[in-house]
Amino acid sequence: MRRKVELGEGQAERVACASASAFRGLDAVTGEVLGADVLAGRVGWLTALVESMCAEVTGARWNRPDLARLACGRDLSGQRLPSNAWMALRMLGWAATVREGLYVPDRVRRVAEEQAGRALRSAWWRTQITDAVLATWPTGPDADPMRRTAGEWEALRAACPDGQGVAASVLRARTRQIAAFHTTHGRLPAGLCELEAAPGGGRQVVLAAADKQLATLARCEDDPARYAVLTVRLPVRPDPRTRGDWHSVVIRFRLPPTIPVTAALHAPTLRLRGGRLRLDVAHTTAVPTTRRDGHLRAVAFDYGLNTLLTGGTLTLAGGTQPTVHTNGQPVFFRPDGVLAKADRLRVLAEQLGAKVAHLQSLTDGRTASGLRPDPLTAAKLAVLRTEHARVSKRRTRLNEQLARAAAHFMVGHARAARASVIYLEDLRDMEARGKGRTLNTRLSSSVRGQIVAHTRHQAARYGIAVVIVPARGTSKYCPTCLSVLRHRAAPDRTTPGWKWASCPDTACGYSADRDVAAWQRIGARGLQHQHTTVLDRSSGTYVIRRTAPELDQPVRHTTHPRPATESGPQQQSAAAVDRTKAGPTRNRPVPRQRRRVPAPPGTPAARTAVAGPGGKRPAGRMPQSPTRRTQRRRRRQAPHTMSTPTRHQPRGARLGAGFHLHTHATPVTRRIQPGAQPRSLFHRSRADNPAPPRKT
Repeated sequence: MRRKVELGEGQAERVACASASAFRGLDAVTGEVLGADVLAGRVGWLTALVESMCAEVTGARWNRPDLARLACGRDLSGQRLPSNAWMALRMLGWAATVREGLYVPDRVRRVAEEQAGRALRSAWWRTQITDAVLATWPTGPDADPMRRTAGEWEALRAACPDGQGVAASVLRARTRQIAAFHTTHGRLPAGLCELEAAPGGGRQVVLAAADKQLATLARCEDDPARYAVLTVRLPVRPDPRTRGDWHSVVIRFRLPPTIPVTAALHAPTLRLRGGRLRLDVAHTTAVPTTRRDGHLRAVAFDYGLNTLLTGGTLTLAGGTQPTVHTNGQPVFFRPDGVLAKADRLRVLAEQLGAKVAHLQSLTDGRTASGLRPDPLTAAKLAVLRTEHARVSKRRTRLNEQLARAAAHFMVGHARAARASVIYLEDLRDMEARGKGRTLNTRLSSSVRGQIVAHTRHQAARYGIAVVIVPARGTSKYCPTCLSVLRHRAAPDRTTPGWKWASCPDTACGYSADRDVAAWQRIGARGLQHQHTTVLDRSSGTYVIRRTAPELDQPVRHTTHPRPATESGPQQQSAAAVDRTKAGPTRNRPVPRQRRRVPAPPGTPAARTAVAGPGGKRPAGRMPQSPTRRTQRRRRRQAPHTMSTPTRHQPRGARLGAGFHLHTHATPVTRRIQPGAQPRSLFHRSRADNPAPPRKT
């Protein structure tokens, strides 16, 4: 296994994981070909042995003194503990033990100790958060832990380690957990170890903790780009007694297409899924290094409800006092059909869950009365639980696909705009309360966290940084003059709403969609506060945690902004200023005689022309009435009544014929530069792909 990759100048390592499947293996001792069921059975025996040893270690050390000892990084003699979890446990004398009569290789014990050490180390941060919540628990007759005052919030964050970086949603979730314990037992828990049970091993085998004596991984010699060979020692019986009960098994599997040929492969993690063997293959590739600051061009996106993502491109230009420019052209990502399907699956899962809870209460009532459970009720309960699990998997898979598609959309537009950073708003603290039952549920069911994770993963491949910006005030202020916006239901309605934003300043007069105004404020805030960007060590994400009001400046709308260079801001070309359209255009390379029409004021042609009403154009054709009557839809919050664009015409079953048939997004095209023609990012030029000759 090659664990290192050669890095060039300006490159960094990118570690990723891809899942693969294995359907057969070869017993190197007996020469027997193992099918999928037999191979999964042997891996299941290995997983059971590792799980039992791991659970024994975590159960014995699940107390605060042992967690503190492991987290401090020193043993009883004061020596520093190694970074490997299995080595740290052995230095502390917490090694895993094997049941009497069984033979387990030492490398398998290493795997169990590594998994137990990782679980115990990760619990220390939760222990500190729980202790902070318990230490600042509100007391008094009118105290409500879910409605803390400003002073109580400050005290809670001061008691937490790095309290300003902890999301409020994490603190509220821990508060709910403690409140539920208090309701059940009538008292507060002593700590995390009483609040939660000891963790297990996760039903997996982390081969990264072992060496070549247990497992080796190499690319296949005949086809190294697509196949790899894993050699691992597996038991031939569930209770191995001797060394001969462990045989080396050769597993040849196909690598996922996302793993390049130049990637360095690492030892995989084995797990069973649906009775089949799955391998989580970790690999390292060389990618361009992302920058924390120094960005001149960026793309920013705002989360929405019906339109999931709304964004655009911004450019930082200027000298000592740089300003943010944008052309104001938004891009949209509207997965209307996918969101409607996710909502229907959510409703179905809630109905199945209610039926399961009802039947379970009936069964528990008969058991408490000393009666046998009804066989028909037990059969119904088993069927409903199976169906509920199936629907839950469908929801998980659909959310994963939606997050991947949204991340691909944002990264594609960042590459097309030649941006070096993507700015997103921080919505970890957003809670759906007071918005109505339907809207609260839709806000709580969004996949914002998965979208950020997939965006970071895909953007790192191209050296694009992903920075999280505070969301407070991004939809409140006007992007062009920083005045407080007035929100209405629609541009032609005066009733208060939330969809449309208009500036009350008559000198500004900005009016646009709420999300369109928000992404400009998000991008401007990120570019103007990029020197305060820090790296969150827990998540590996660049974060802007605090903003200064004096750094917020209005956004200037220009045609095609260019970033500032080292010599100074780049001057705007005459072609970008003159809007008379008298020269050659994309569809007319040769200029021709145009109608004499006054040019807009402020252009060179208008200054040389005779004084008159500039900026007016001849009236075009008379507006034609539609040939068919449009279907009017009632305004509701439920996603199954959301209006979709006219181009949304799914084929086959309505809202069930595929993922991309129900997702509408702005096409990804490269930005037009002066003297250049627009070109799609994912299409070749006409010279590389000539059009077929016409039929005569």
